[in-house]
Amino acid sequence: MYLYILVGLVFVISIYLFLTYNVFIKLNNLVKEAFATMDVYFKKRWDLIPNIVETVKGYSMHEKETLEKVVKLRSEVYDNMSLNEKINTNEQLTKDISKLMMLVENYPDLKANQNFLELSKQLIKIEDDIANSRKYYNAVVRNLNNIVEMFPSNLVAKLFDFKSLKMFEVNNGERENIEVKL
Repeated sequence: MYLYILVGLVFVISIYLFLTYNVFIKLNNLVKEAFATMDVYFKKRWDLIPNIVETVKGYSMHEKETLEKVVKLRSEVYDNMSLNEKINTNEQLTKDISKLMMLVENYPDLKANQNFLELSKQLIKIEDDIANSRKYYNAVVRNLNNIVEMFPSNLVAKLFDFKSLKMFEVNNGERENIEVKL
């Protein structure tokens, strides 16, 4: 009798482990897919930045510090970065691009430059795509983090070394209102 109960208990636990492990794999693959989608837009922005910086350089040589920060971030080898390095670099890049675009307000000729206008339109489209893909990425990371952290699935997570992942968050600089002086 006790043997049947023990065998039944082992069977139920095995089924639970099997099903929970598969949920982890599914969510992990969704996170990879979501990041890969977002990464495509990051790469587009990454490739667009040198063109914007070169266009702005011609008009604003004394804004060297902001331009150098963007160029320095851009000089990293993107393809060799880890997922967290890409997230951190792109968070910083977003902040620096905002500063760069604020500088443009000081140069009416630059704002009227056809090349800059086209690059700005492309950047705006890419930023919208990044924002949408960031929402999806954060949603699937939230789902994965929930199952990693909630009982009893957190026991399975520890057993198979699944960990919570970092969400793509808005940094404090992006939360502040931008002051426009006319």
